Amino acid sequence: MCKLWTKLTGVMVMASFVVSDIALAAGEKASPLVIVADTRRLTGWEAWFANLYNESHVYFTLLTVITIPVVGVILGLIADLVMSHIGIDLKSRELAEH
Repeated sequence: MCKLWTKLTGVMVMASFVVSDIALAAGEKASPLVIVADTRRLTGWEAWFANLYNESHVYFTLLTVITIPVVGVILGLIADLVMSHIGIDLKSRELAEH
């Protein structure tokens, strides 16, 4: 009997949440949201990148997806070069465990 009352109470609590959501969904429809980048103070490559974002999200996404790995490889190569100059050798590894 206790399980039945627990289930009924749970259903009533859930129904109260659903009823309030239905009441909120019945309101006026919101205007469509437009997301753009503010390019008024940008110059050079920043303005070009912001304009690309405003004009085509697909091209912006493709450029970003291509750019991120390329920049990661370049930064990794620079870090490897700097570490080899300061004496850290990561190319040959000797196991310290015996």
